[in-house]
Amino acid sequence: MNRLAKRIFDFVFSIIGLIVFAPLLLLTGLAVLISLGRPILYAPKRAGRSNSLITVYKFRSMRIADGPTSHHSGDDDPRVTTVGKWVRKFKLDELPQLWNVAKGDMSFVGPRPETPDYIKHYTPTQMIILELRPGITDFASIEFADLGSLLKGDDPDKLYFEKVWDRKMELRMKYVRQRSFWVDIKLIFLTFAAIFNRK
Repeated sequence: MNRLAKRIFDFVFSIIGLIVFAPLLLLTGLAVLISLGRPILYAPKRAGRSNSLITVYKFRSMRIADGPTSHHSGDDDPRVTTVGKWVRKFKLDELPQLWNVAKGDMSFVGPRPETPDYIKHYTPTQMIILELRPGITDFASIEFADLGSLLKGDDPDKLYFEKVWDRKMELRMKYVRQRSFWVDIKLIFLTFAAIFNRK
C-alpha cells in the first residue's frame, strides 16, 4: 500500500470509527471520570514518524502516582482500578487513538509508538522503523495482547526488556519488510480476534 492510499484509508475509517464508537467513547470516558476523576485521558509523548514527538491519547486506567513511575505496568499494579482492568482487557483505552489516526500522527497499522527514552536502544538497522507512521496495532500488539500479565512484578520495565523487547523488535522489523494493504487488513482482523479471545 503506498503512503497516499494508506493515509486516505486511515483518515476515512478513523472518522467512521469516531462516529460509530462515539457512544462507547462516551461511556468509557464517563466510567473513567467516575472511578478516577480528571483527567480522563492519559497523553504521553511518544516517538512518531521521523522520530518526531507526538502526543498519544489513551483513556486512563490507573491512579496518578505521587512520585516517579515506570514506563510499563503489570496487571498487578495497585494503581490500576477495577474499571481500569476492564478498560485494558478490551483495549478500550486505545480508542482515543482514532483521533491520532485522523490527525495523521498515527496509522491503524504500524509499529507501536515507543517512548523516546527507548529509541536509543534501536540498532542502526532498526531505525528504519521510524520511517513509518506508528500504529494502533501490529504483529507485536497481537502477540503481546496480554502484555500486562508478563510484566507482573516489582520492576515491569526490567521485565519488559528481559521478556518482550527483543521479540517485539523482531516483529516490528517483520512489519517493515512485509507491509502491504492485505497485511494491514489481516492485522486489523487478528487484533479484534485477539481482544475478544482474551480470558
